[in-house]
Amino acid sequence: MKIIFEDNHIIVVEKLPNIPSQSDKTKDLDMLTIVKKYIKEKYEKKGNVYLGLVHRLDRPVGGVMIFAKTSKAASRLSNQVREKIFKKKYLAVVDGKIESKEGILEDYLYKDERNNISKVVNKNKKNAKLAKLQYEVLTYNEIKNLSLLKINLFTGRHHQIRVQLANFGHSIFGDQKYGTRGKGKQIALWAYELTIKHPITGEEMTFKDLPDAKGTWCILKE
Repeated sequence: MKIIFEDNHIIVVEKLPNIPSQSDKTKDLDMLTIVKKYIKEKYEKKGNVYLGLVHRLDRPVGGVMIFAKTSKAASRLSNQVREKIFKKKYLAVVDGKIESKEGILEDYLYKDERNNISKVVNKNKKNAKLAKLQYEVLTYNEIKNLSLLKINLFTGRHHQIRVQLANFGHSIFGDQKYGTRGKGKQIALWAYELTIKHPITGEEMTFKDLPDAKGTWCILKE
């Protein structure tokens, strides 16, 4: 496990793709369990280890994740999520050329719990929630007809980036659920930057972690 930062209150790690953020029905090893095991062994703790899950990443998505080592830190970080102080940025490789260098997408999403998918719907639909993100085109590969985007997430809806980009006509390469290209490949979506205020000191902190330049992330260079 790659540790990006750790102190007495928080631990920031790299989540690898295809590992659940927390235990799910598959019972596969998850990040919460992995980090708890690390803390228990490193500090030789007896009994149960407290670890607060502050946010999640979709199972196929990799990148920066932060966990709280105390209940006070967990509560304060959760408040930052609600107050939108907690900021996440992503990298994504998407299908096609986007004419505008940057822009904002605003949609209303409805989560279909039964099928574990989200859909863009009319804002008047019951339980529809506003989803907003900003994108910037970093590069475009004309031969492959693929674009690399930097995404600033304003809201944290279920599958938000994947659904909004697909609805925009530029689905993420390798997205098995919403995508049109890269079937069987690893999804090209990575949480590369996380900014918080330290839950105890109040210091603004930014953590970055870039994906390895291999596998799916080589597609723009091949």
